[in-house]
Amino acid sequence: MLDKDIYHFRPEAAGVICGAVFLVIMFLFIPVPFYKHLYDGKNSSFPHHEYIEYIAASLSICCMIFLGFADDVLNLKWRHKLWLPTMASLPLLMVYFVNFNSTVIIVPKPLRGLFGFDVDLGILYYVYMGMLAVFCTNAINILSGVNGLEVGQSFIIALSVLIYNFLELSGDASAAHVFSIYFILPYTGVCAALFYHNWYPSSVFVGDTFCYFSGMTFAVVAILGHFSKTMLLFFIPQVANFIYSVPQLFKFIPCPRHRLPQYCSKTDTVGMSFTKFKTSELKPLGKLCLYIFKFFRVVHVKENTGESGLYIECNNFTLINLLLKFLGPLHERTLVIVLLSLQVFCSCIAFGIRYQLAKLFYDV
Repeated sequence: MLDKDIYHFRPEAAGVICGAVFLVIMFLFIPVPFYKHLYDGKNSSFPHHEYIEYIAASLSICCMIFLGFADDVLNLKWRHKLWLPTMASLPLLMVYFVNFNSTVIIVPKPLRGLFGFDVDLGILYYVYMGMLAVFCTNAINILSGVNGLEVGQSFIIALSVLIYNFLELSGDASAAHVFSIYFILPYTGVCAALFYHNWYPSSVFVGDTFCYFSGMTFAVVAILGHFSKTMLLFFIPQVANFIYSVPQLFKFIPCPRHRLPQYCSKTDTVGMSFTKFKTSELKPLGKLCLYIFKFFRVVHVKENTGESGLYIECNNFTLINLLLKFLGPLHERTLVIVLLSLQVFCSCIAFGIRYQLAKLFYDV
């Protein structure tokens, strides 16, 4: 019999398997979009810019999978995780610079009296795209902790992107949306397979590798497909989770390494997890954040007096804990269903904003 202390299973590697299968599919798919040009043998008409986009996008995703695996193995700190997607997105930004270098944005109608019809952001546009890659890769990672949530939210976002791409195929930017479909369609397939095994009760975990892989895939299609603003609409729950998490992410309030909901074996439910700290440890910004959150009743706070002074215990600032605060302890499967239902609802809102509300601000 094998010694379990020496030979143990690393379930996080399931995310690596998912990413590896995706890369194999994408590498085998390379000749398909260019088969007409390869068959004719006319190098002069070969779309080199499209080919470079495809290769650079695959390279960025491949780099992110490798760096995600490094995070799973080495357990990197949060400040290091911010640099990983930045480095992996550099090939993508360079291709965008060479092929497009379009940094002009259309100004919303209410602001055109001040700024005109459009504004050239220059280098700021590349900063925005780099930040988009950082956000997408980390947004899924910080909204996690229960079986099926990471894969489930990614699967719903991928389906939303696919629907959007198919709706836009008849538009002026059809080529960009076809490019997006090349990547999102196989991603949705591997995501569905992993979702089956990661659903409660999970037989595998996904690890940080899958979260980075997913985020970079979404960033790639958003940047090269020219629909970054629409992509952010599909990330409404992740944006809300990030805003709610800011006090802990920026250390205004003490943040433990893991903010998973707390499991109760007696009731087989999960409830809010808490962070405990001395009142004297809080800096002015931390006190201000805690006051504002208490005022809007979006945080559960308990104050206790110990031997060394006054202690404060409050729930960790995640969307999961916020839902548990209002709904109470839930079975893990129920909690995931609620969170994924919220993701679907927000995708419906995103389509409403994109195709109806946008008419008030742009010439759609």
